Amino acid sequence: MSGFARRRDRIAALGAGRMGRGIATAFAYAGHEVRLVDVKPRASAAAEALRGEAIAEIDASLAAMAAWGAFDDSLRPRVLQRVGFAARDEAAAALADADFVFEGVPEVIDAKREAFAFVGAHARPDAVVASTTSTFLVTQLAGFVERPERFLNAHWLNPAHVIPLVELSAHDGTSPGASRSLHALLESIGKVPVHCRAAPGYIVPRLQSLIMNEAARMIEQGVASAEEIDRATRYGLGFRFANMGVVEFIDYGGNDILYYASRYLAQALGDERYASPPIVDRHMREGRNGLRDGKGFHDFDGIDPARYRSETLGRMLGMLSHVGLLRAPAADEFDRSTSTGGAP
Repeated sequence: MSGFARRRDRIAALGAGRMGRGIATAFAYAGHEVRLVDVKPRASAAAEALRGEAIAEIDASLAAMAAWGAFDDSLRPRVLQRVGFAARDEAAAALADADFVFEGVPEVIDAKREAFAFVGAHARPDAVVASTTSTFLVTQLAGFVERPERFLNAHWLNPAHVIPLVELSAHDGTSPGASRSLHALLESIGKVPVHCRAAPGYIVPRLQSLIMNEAARMIEQGVASAEEIDRATRYGLGFRFANMGVVEFIDYGGNDILYYASRYLAQALGDERYASPPIVDRHMREGRNGLRDGKGFHDFDGIDPARYRSETLGRMLGMLSHVGLLRAPAADEFDRSTSTGGAP
């Protein structure tokens, strides 16, 4: 084994806004050198002001993490030192030695086109380039990239330095090696990359837009207050899906339950948007209702149902403890009265 440590990948975050700062924080925290790259032409005073603002925000994010016990605050200067800032006149040099470039400029197509042209002119040919867009599809942006085989989308969720998930979507011309490299990099810093086809909304935004709109609709209809809906999602919906994936939950409870619940809601509310999609109906016909059938959206072949349910319960009890709602069983009236010497 060599006595030399492997050099950590160098990261460039193109765009010094909220997303770029979050990505820089995540990588610096994990030990990487990061450059926040601002390619917008600015007067020197404005560039220095942006530099100070960006570094101050990253420092504040780190301080907040340390205050909540994520790490020893004495390490904060060392982490912050890994973050550099490159204004327009320094941007070419900052990109020249980057192994990975994350584009996070404003969600304006002309800004994207200009940013990728700049990357193409100055980044290394073998650098992996990833957009962080939540608006445009990788298939559309690939036409702006000098080397599309090294390009894919990496959709981070804010705050980027905290939320583990990153949604990756490649286009037909993306090299499998580029996808693997980015996936491995993200895993190495503690992220959870998932892959999806280039489709509007990706996975999480597509799901959450339906939930958020329905919450607003229920307030509008007087079904429940904002406060009660928030309590219901924190301690019911969110609690449940923090412990198992939404598709896993379909299989856990039973595809047939979703089938019948969807039919009822569509009829009771008079709205076909609650109707189940054809795949749920097909699983009903084929007897693929989940865990108890041994197959559903997931294959449960070789899974011990009792152990699986026990592990699920364990995760939920852990969450109960985390939110301060795990309690010991209450004593009965006799135990309470005798323990205090009172009459039954």
